[in-house]
Amino acid sequence: MRAFFEAIGYLFTDILFLPMDMFRALELENWWIANIITWIFIIICCAATVYWIKQLQIFKENRDDEQDTTAHSFLS
Repeated sequence: MRAFFEAIGYLFTDILFLPMDMFRALELENWWIANIITWIFIIICCAATVYWIKQLQIFKENRDDEQDTTAHSFLS
């Protein structure tokens, strides 16, 4: 059982986190390039937020978002 957990530790520390070690070493040279993954996620999240707000505005203009609070008998 111990070998199983050591294999998981080896997988994460020596194989899967290898790109992160590269970025950590790169940070000493150029901070912007080292944090490129973070900037990509920030751009994706900003784009998704803008898209979501536009879709909400479309539904609001079409009055598709009107909710009837009396849909259940206990709400009336």
